[in-house]
Formats: sequence, structure tokens, C-alpha cells
Amino acid sequence: MSNKMNIPDTGQERIVVIGGGFAGIEFIKKIRYIDDYQIVLLDRQNYFTFQPLLYQVATAGLEPNSVAYPFRRLFRKNKNVHFRMAEVQEVSPSHDLVHTNIGQLEYDHLVIACGGQTNYFGNNPESMMNLKSLTGAVEMKNAILGTFEKALEADDPEEREKLFNIVITGGGPTGVELAGAFGEMKKFVLPKDYPQMDFDQLQIILLEGQDRVLPAMSEKASAEAQKYLEQLGVKVRLNKMVDGYEDDEVQLNDDSTIPSKNLIWTAGIKAIQIPGLDDAVQHKGNRLVVDKFNRLVGYNNIYAIGDIAAMLTPDTPNGHPMLAPVAIQQGQHLGENFLRIARNDEFAEFYVFQYRDKGTMATIGRNRAVVDAPYFKMQGTLAWFAWMFVHLITLVGFRNKLVTLIDWSYNYFTYDRALRLITTDKKLDNKNEKARKTEAAEAV
Repeated sequence: MSNKMNIPDTGQERIVVIGGGFAGIEFIKKIRYIDDYQIVLLDRQNYFTFQPLLYQVATAGLEPNSVAYPFRRLFRKNKNVHFRMAEVQEVSPSHDLVHTNIGQLEYDHLVIACGGQTNYFGNNPESMMNLKSLTGAVEMKNAILGTFEKALEADDPEEREKLFNIVITGGGPTGVELAGAFGEMKKFVLPKDYPQMDFDQLQIILLEGQDRVLPAMSEKASAEAQKYLEQLGVKVRLNKMVDGYEDDEVQLNDDSTIPSKNLIWTAGIKAIQIPGLDDAVQHKGNRLVVDKFNRLVGYNNIYAIGDIAAMLTPDTPNGHPMLAPVAIQQGQHLGENFLRIARNDEFAEFYVFQYRDKGTMATIGRNRAVVDAPYFKMQGTLAWFAWMFVHLITLVGFRNKLVTLIDWSYNYFTYDRALRLITTDKKLDNKNEKARKTEAAEAV
């Protein structure tokens, strides 16, 4: 086999997995003990990120290490699993090749699980903050905490207003949870750190383009979530969308503006594009059309799972929602089918992918959460404990679970967030700025 990455040629069928998110990791976990396969994971980072808790890193509630886990540690007992830190540039299906920035690699089976990225809907992303990566979460924490330091020095009322307006666009789970966390900081934490500042002037503004927050959940959950947000001092503005952001002015679709130096974008997602595939498999939002087995339409040995996969059915005409539970189930399901291949079984109708919706949940601060499950709905403290339990058991690694539980317990009993460190480094800032410009160019 063609090999320029020092991957041993063992004679096993080689499965190359692009992306180590929920879908890719769950797929590998299913087949890692099968001797028939050699598995090669390619990812730009050397760690798995638990994205649902990134907002807590951004709001000083959790340390970055709590929501990340190294791939090499995760699979160090599996000798047939290899990891390479690489960026995929193109695939060549006619030659069964993956081209990366560190070389090319031949495959027998290719699994595309590279996930999603922020969709700015034509807006310029360079001056906005987002929560799609661990780096972005840390940058957001530094930027927001740095804002309060700058506000101490600001003599101009207009400048202070820009610093004291935190605008979050997107009223889905991420936006709601982030707004709730900032609301708690405003109410319980920041007045203690900055006793000389009037935090009644601090405005946390949540913008949602539809007529209610959490539009994918029940009306009861939406109403309760908005009530909880308003109790924490968050200003919820519905039917409002961002048309532009220039000169520290957030321009809305009703021609109004909000002065702010802190615009956080959580309003959309699109798949990461993989060049080299036929136009026939391309769907809107850079997603790839797959059949009922998550196999790319028109290809025999290429699969897509997670956010990038668009399984078009009468029930899902635009594909399944781009959510972690879908990615997890698709990864596990494809792994099960590869186990059947190893046993010389063929794909059967019984193993068609069917998403099992186990419910949706969101938290809005301590003792405030909403849960929509298939057979019941709940809000308040019980829902909050359910949210904590589900996220805690889903975290990867015992240490991460333990540290997260300790941090949550500390935050709960002290009404404090102990990780309010502004950690900036000039070289790192330059590197991150370059990465932001690259992302902005790709988004356009």
C-alpha cells in the first residue's frame, strides 16, 4: 500500500477515519478489537473535544483539560489503531487515496467524520467569537474577562457601553446555556471581583431569529428557558437576526443597532468540506448524501457519519439534525456493520440506520434546566440534575469526570467560578489570529 506516514503495512484492511469527534470516536471504539482491520485516525488536533461543555470553559466554570482527551491515550491499548495529526486536503476515490499536509495514505475503506464548523451566513467572522473549538472557548474566556479589565479604565461612556454589551446571536442550546452562564457571572461573581463597577450597566443580549428560544424543543421548554434567562438578567430579543457587524456596531434585520465589542456567534453550523468527491453527493451546508447504511451514494467503500452525513428520507428530507446524539448513534451503527463485514455477513435491512431520539436538554444556570424526553418533559431543579448526570457520564475519561464533578460542586456551593485566569501569550495570539483569518477565508 502507498504509505508516506510511517503507517505499518500489516496486510489488514485499512480503514482511514477523517475526524475524531463523537462519530469518529464511537466508530473506532466499536471495531478497535477486531484483528481484521487496521484503523488510522486523522485529525488536526491530537485530542477529542467534548463540545457540549465548551461554554463552561468560556465562562470560567471548567478547565480546558476537563473537556478534552488525547487520542493516543484513548487508544493506547489498541495496537491496530494509529493516529496522525494531519489536515486532510483532498481525497482521490479513483485511487483510494487521502491527501494530507503530511503526505498521502491509501485506504480500503474511508470513513468521513470531520464534523461541522460555524456557519456565519455571509457575515464576516473575523471579529466574532464562536464556540466550535477548545481554542475558541479559551479565547472567548480571555476576551470577556479582558473586557472587564478594560472597562475599569474606560472614561468614555460610549466606550464603556460597547465593552459592557455582550451580544449572543442564536437562541439554540449553546446560545441559551452561554447566556445563562454569563447571567450567573453577572449576578454572583463579577460584583465581588469588581466592587467599584456598576454591573447593572452590563447587558447580556440574546438574539434569536425565530419567535422563541430553543425553537427545536417544546413550547413549554422554550417559555421556561426564557423565564430562567430573564431571571438572570439576560435580555432576550426574538425575531432578531444579525445583518452585519462593523465598527463595534451589531446591525440587526430591523435596521436597529447594538453597540458592542463582544459579539458571540452560535447561530448556525455547516459541515467541513472535503474536496475530491463527486458533485452528486454534495448537499446543502457542505453535507454529503449517504444511503441507509451511511455509505456515500455512488461509492462502495466511502462512508460519512455525524454532522457531515445527510441521510435523505421522507422523515428527514434535509438529513438528521447536526447533534451529538446523532453522531454517536451513527458511529456506533456503522461500527456494528463493520463487525458484520468482519464476520463475512452482508448488510441486512435489520441494520439500516434509524435514529432513536432520546430527548433534548439545555441548562440555564444552577437549578435551572429544561428536558424534552420522548415520554416526559420536565423543567427546573430535577431537570438540572438530569442534565448534569447525562453530561457527566458522557465525558471521556475518569479523570475528566472526577475533575468536572469537583468543579461543579465547588461552583454550586460557593456561587463562584475559580478559573478566571486571563491566559494570553503573544506567540499564541498571533497563531490564533492566523487561524481565525484562515477560518474566515474558508467561511466566505
